[in-house]
Amino acid sequence: MSQPGAQENNPPIEEELYKKREKIYAREVHGAFAALRLLTVAVLLGMYYGIPWVNWDGHQAVLFDLPARKFYIFGLTFWPQDFFYLSMLLIIAAISLFMFTALAGRLWCGYACPQTVWTEIYMWIERKIEGGSRKQKKRDHGPRNASFYGIKIGKHAAWLAFSLWTGISFVGYFTPIQELWGSILSLNTGPWETFWIFFYGFATYGNAGFMREQVCIYMCPYARFQSAMFDHDTLIISYDEKRGDPRGSRKRGTPSADIGKGDCIDCGLCVQVCPVGIDIRDGLQYQCIGCAACIDVCDEVMDKMGYPHGLVKYTTENALQGKPTKFVRPRILVYVAILTFISSALVYGLLTRIPLEVDIIRDRNMLFSETDEGLVQNVYNLKLINMDHRHQRYRLSVSGLEGLKVIGKTEGIEIDSGAVADLPLRIEIDPIALKSPSSEIMFHIESEITPEISIGEHARFLGPVMR
Repeated sequence: MSQPGAQENNPPIEEELYKKREKIYAREVHGAFAALRLLTVAVLLGMYYGIPWVNWDGHQAVLFDLPARKFYIFGLTFWPQDFFYLSMLLIIAAISLFMFTALAGRLWCGYACPQTVWTEIYMWIERKIEGGSRKQKKRDHGPRNASFYGIKIGKHAAWLAFSLWTGISFVGYFTPIQELWGSILSLNTGPWETFWIFFYGFATYGNAGFMREQVCIYMCPYARFQSAMFDHDTLIISYDEKRGDPRGSRKRGTPSADIGKGDCIDCGLCVQVCPVGIDIRDGLQYQCIGCAACIDVCDEVMDKMGYPHGLVKYTTENALQGKPTKFVRPRILVYVAILTFISSALVYGLLTRIPLEVDIIRDRNMLFSETDEGLVQNVYNLKLINMDHRHQRYRLSVSGLEGLKVIGKTEGIEIDSGAVADLPLRIEIDPIALKSPSSEIMFHIESEITPEISIGEHARFLGPVMR
């Protein structure tokens, strides 16, 4: 039984469900993986900002013209009817992500994820204006004077300018970039263009400038389900505990065996360079984005100490336990087989794609009719969609039964790019030529301008059976 006044002597315990963020001042690192990461950033951002300015065949090389429902991608013109190809491309991207994750962990997160790529740029701008991590930390914990606010304003001005450029480049994939810049300079952008420029720019500014590692840790679902794709043969960034422990400082060049310690000198640099603020020596953690900054800085320390590289390295759980690593394993073979099949189907579909779609609709009010001459007649309505990026002129023919007669326009069918033409036709035949109440016929449509654009569509001709 509790004593009176016990509750007064024991104040209630307060617990926070969400840990308040402490800003991470990631130290700049140099090395092989850092160079690879910067090269990836340069290539990806160069493509993002540069592609809208590339012209191809008289128009922007990559342009998603939503009002006209045209999607230009390096000489190919796609339409909403081609959504199938986008679905295949997304499936290929997803399977590729699963395969590379099973092989080498979070390569996507560490090198190619937009959050990582833009964060690298924002951190680079920050270092150029504020200085290194030590200067940044000292300034943030120092007095709020004119120098502090001047440097901060300069940094955020540079961030905002870069963010607006990012937003403009994004909208440039949907509105021709040269027209867009003309509208911006004349302050005549449309409401949707204005909205997306500021929305995408603000999202980049917030995610890469402020939230940074919080996006990876709390918002990105990939960090939560990546473990389902890991196994003991997956490459991970890991600290070699057997070689590194027990940790301890020592003079440069001192052999570890002479002082009874491991190779880790407990300098803490691997924590200082980590963009998400974890200690890789604590083992594999879901927050790790696989950027390999800890590998580069640890190798630098090993060079200074005269120790071999690899205290922190890409390895596998089996390798750490002294077991052989199998890179070729059943799940990888399954991924490769699926990717090969879908990629081959996509390439074949693109190579054999015909920029013309034909829908044949029979007159459902009557199965067939008879003319005054005693011929059997079927009525069709053809819908022709010109999916080429140029104006086209087509001719039409019908085969499948002897003596077919087509009544309607069969030559010089003019259709603008992206337009739909309704073509009513009547087909007549002598009933003696009919062998069954339903016969197969073929409509052939061919471009008079581009002969390689040709398509055939099956249809049924209905009529009586002559006995």
